Amino acid sequence: MKHTRKMMAAVAAVYAYIRSEEDAAAIEAGIPVAAQQPAGQPVAQKHWGLSGRLDIMQWRGLMQMRTFRSHGVR
Repeated sequence: MKHTRKMMAAVAAVYAYIRSEEDAAAIEAGIPVAAQQPAGQPVAQKHWGLSGRLDIMQWRGLMQMRTFRSHGVR
């Protein structure tokens, strides 16, 4: 789908309108409107920690299915 300038302007206008409505609702509710903060640096994935978590989740699933009950591992 080819995005024209008019379509992008319309989408931006709708987004701005929705954002202003949310801000107005937050002000009426007494919730302070947070200032928009710049995005932080992306966090690097820790592969060893991630694989350890996956192993723990797999073992927990096997234990819940009682896979090891008859083998004396417990």
